[in-house]
Amino acid sequence: MRHKSSKRHLARTPAHLLAMRRNMAQSLIQYGQIETTLIKAKAMRNFVEKLITIAREGTLSARQRVLAQLTDRAILDREQEEKYSAMSMADRKRVMINRSGRRHRAGKVPASYDKGKFSFVADTVVNKLMKEVAPLYKDRPGGYTRIIRLSKRRVGDAADLAIIQLVGIDRDGKIEETTGVKKTVGLRRKKVQDRIRILEGKKPQRQAQEKRQGTARREALEASAADAT
Repeated sequence: MRHKSSKRHLARTPAHLLAMRRNMAQSLIQYGQIETTLIKAKAMRNFVEKLITIAREGTLSARQRVLAQLTDRAILDREQEEKYSAMSMADRKRVMINRSGRRHRAGKVPASYDKGKFSFVADTVVNKLMKEVAPLYKDRPGGYTRIIRLSKRRVGDAADLAIIQLVGIDRDGKIEETTGVKKTVGLRRKKVQDRIRILEGKKPQRQAQEKRQGTARREALEASAADAT
């Protein structure tokens, strides 16, 4: 009997379900967004957000915990993938594996490599998660992913399709510019800030904002009246 089992099984064995979530999570971290069925996107969302929460710590212990749940694989950017496909098999091996036989894990070209011939080497999913993705959400209290439901359906079983994407990362896997975006503040935090302002002898934030807006409207009306005369 199924007791206290609330997760989605998706008609798969536990091993198959874990492998599917890992593969989809790796692709999401690599590319920033993926297209899948709506039910799979919802099933993967909690898994990815927990990984990002762990990775935000930035410690060796956090990296080991992420490796235990996500595993690791070599990745390349879209531009690098085109150059990689045009290389010979020997050069491809050099891009993936160092001369010592160890796999590249930080995406840094070794000093012994010819920079003119090898301008890049492979990175890893876990390294990108720890170094690029997780620091992006350092001050964000959850909600790292976004699910966008599509109007089309999958051919064959007519399943609902959706796009799941990381917030703040574009479709090429690069960080978007966030200049001019205001950070939202919760209602409880607003009340605390207003209480602090009152104790300091200042007006609450809302009253100060309303006063500024009223002053701006009054100045705009006076300017329009002056123009009319």
